[in-house]
Amino acid sequence: MTGQTTQNTPETRRPLEGLLVVALEQAVAAPYCSSRLADAGARVIKIERPEGDFARGYDAAVHGLSSYFVWLNRGKQSLIADIKKPEDAALLHRILEKADVFIQNLAPGAAARAGFGSEELRRRYPRLITVDVSGYGSGHAYAGMKAYDLLVQAESGLAAITGHPAGPGRVGVSVCDIACGMSAYAAVLEALIGRSITGQGRKVEVSLFDGMADWMNVPLLYFEGTGKAPQRVGLAHPSICPYGAFQTSDGALVLFSIQNEREWARFCAGVLEQPDLPAQPGFESNNARVANRAAVDAGIARFFAALTREEAAARLDAAGTAYGFVNEVANLVQHPALRRVNVATPGGPASIVAPPAIHDGAVPALGPVPGIGEHDALIRTEFAVPQPA
Repeated sequence: MTGQTTQNTPETRRPLEGLLVVALEQAVAAPYCSSRLADAGARVIKIERPEGDFARGYDAAVHGLSSYFVWLNRGKQSLIADIKKPEDAALLHRILEKADVFIQNLAPGAAARAGFGSEELRRRYPRLITVDVSGYGSGHAYAGMKAYDLLVQAESGLAAITGHPAGPGRVGVSVCDIACGMSAYAAVLEALIGRSITGQGRKVEVSLFDGMADWMNVPLLYFEGTGKAPQRVGLAHPSICPYGAFQTSDGALVLFSIQNEREWARFCAGVLEQPDLPAQPGFESNNARVANRAAVDAGIARFFAALTREEAAARLDAAGTAYGFVNEVANLVQHPALRRVNVATPGGPASIVAPPAIHDGAVPALGPVPGIGEHDALIRTEFAVPQPA
């Protein structure tokens, strides 16, 4: 399984089988949450506009389909519906009568204006768990603002501590969306456990900003405690030294981390061949090394510049120093630790990265990625208005 694309294999009953999730969703954060519910066995009905979730058009990298959409929408059913139309709104309510979870990430206030606000739905369907995914949450000046991942990276302060000293940078994946989606998924699981005890659903609110603000706890607390924000240091750690990337003689970038004084002493003796270095002023503690970072890093850089990639790895291995190499995406494709799994798409099979959790050693069985409105007839027939006998 390691480093290879594996075929889906039959599994035992998945934990959320029998649950019905309705997802009035688009983009990344809400689809991330519902995709994990689908992976766990829930039936997820994705409500789309006639043109489809706009994330379908982000790129055309996977058999003409968006890489985002393939990643986040496996195992779902697609229903085209316009909740502003009375007949489609009535259909959605018939589905919700039987649903366990309702997820929406429309523009602020849009769901409520269409009659699908969480307060109204919780009143009508007491066992329903409602999940409102927004950009900034509610009850403050930012509540009505639209938000996308990079905007929240900027607003949350993440961009200011990311990148090179020359200026702020973007984290290269949709980290605010993912943090929000992960938090929403965890909250839904908690709500399902709570409902099994109380019989009552729950209103869940999750925002991109709250998800990233939680991840920003360390920079925030550090700033409040010291009056200084962590500096942008590129491929280095702002509060640990040495912890960064150094170039070898053959052009590789090796990144290693020293976490304590015992590791530093072993690194100096076994890698640098300078066992007395930890006793020298400016090298004797992590705080001293951070203050003396330029000199510490310069000495290490000169040493590694004379080693090949293989020689550097051998020395770091022997000293028990944690290290890795700065890979390109092309290197990830062949990485020995990469696990992949096939999913069916309208354009053909796609090999995606397998979900992180491994359950009893089984390869996950992921459902297919739906075409736009692929399940319209099935769902409309199933939830049709009963005809009088």
